[in-house]
Amino acid sequence: MLLFRWTIFFLLLAAGACFAFYIGTGQARYRQWGLVILKWTVLAALGFFGVLVLERIV
Repeated sequence: MLLFRWTIFFLLLAAGACFAFYIGTGQARYRQWGLVILKWTVLAALGFFGVLVLERIV
């Protein structure tokens, strides 16, 4: 549980760093990487919390 929380935190931090690099450099590849990292982080978090909700129901 703690490992998953830290993983989500660091992935969000990496996405934020990519967006900061995009703002600093203006290179579109950093924005694209940031969006990809953010998308998969949100999907993983939704899956994790979905499992937690299902555990509560069952």
